[in-house]
Amino acid sequence: MARVLLTYREYAALPDDGRRYEIHDGELSVTPAPGSTHQVVSSNLNDVLRGHVKRQGRGLVLYAPLDVILSDTTVVQPDLVYLDPARLGLLTERGIEGPPTLVVEILSPSTRLIDRERKLALYARYRVPHYWIVDPAARVLEAYVLGPEGYTLALCAAGDAPVSPPPFVGLALVPAALWPTR
Repeated sequence: MARVLLTYREYAALPDDGRRYEIHDGELSVTPAPGSTHQVVSSNLNDVLRGHVKRQGRGLVLYAPLDVILSDTTVVQPDLVYLDPARLGLLTERGIEGPPTLVVEILSPSTRLIDRERKLALYARYRVPHYWIVDPAARVLEAYVLGPEGYTLALCAAGDAPVSPPPFVGLALVPAALWPTR
């Protein structure tokens, strides 16, 4: 039996039912809505990144749900996205059409393997320069930079020491400030 590949057109017709739909190389990926820990981390990181970008006056930070259309058969919804000034033209009414400067995925139990393997490979293939994986369970932020052979780990950060993961210079992000207080 031949495999049926979904395109952006079929994807756009999917129901708005609270699930997160994506298509990876034409295959439908469905995950449940994120939990509260995920959303707290997303909100905290969004605040830090937006504040930095606003102070610098350079680029745009956006959060999910927002379609990142990498091809007609690959549409993803990263948790956070950064567009540097040179890529602002990728923003359209449909979403971001092409590779943003940075995508951030915050791991959830249902997305851990997808984010670490499938999406890492997709983002590298579509030439997304920077990929961050934020792991609330381990309380770690990993920043990857795209090179000729794929992604390499540029920074693995935890704790109270401020860091400036690429592509941001002078960000001074404190990883411990991302996690929910107990």
